[in-house]
Amino acid sequence: MPLFYKKVQRGNPSNQSAPKLWYPILKSIGMVKEKQLAKLLADETTLNPKEAEMAMYQLLKVVVNLLLEGHTVQLGELGSFRLTARSEGAETEAEVNANRIKSVQVHFTSSEALREQIKKAVFKDATSLQ
Repeated sequence: MPLFYKKVQRGNPSNQSAPKLWYPILKSIGMVKEKQLAKLLADETTLNPKEAEMAMYQLLKVVVNLLLEGHTVQLGELGSFRLTARSEGAETEAEVNANRIKSVQVHFTSSEALREQIKKAVFKDATSLQ
């Protein structure tokens, strides 16, 4: 199955006088929600769809708890998740405290195996979807 892209013209934000260039941007062909993902997972395992859905729910719960405890969580050949923070700098070490943390994000790092599979992607112009 190919990955679809659309063509988007964008300017250079750091150089407003530079000409706008065209870029291929990946286009999603739709959202796969939890119930559909559970059914697909059930089709690949001995779980029924409800068991697969419950397993996914419990996995999410466990991963969130581990992240909030400060762990990095590796999910096999998918990759690993960890929390990162955006914060304000301080002039002295004594001024550094939790109030300087402005937001926390989940950072995903794909595994080498996943990156190798993604390299095999085939691309197709999204105008062919119409």
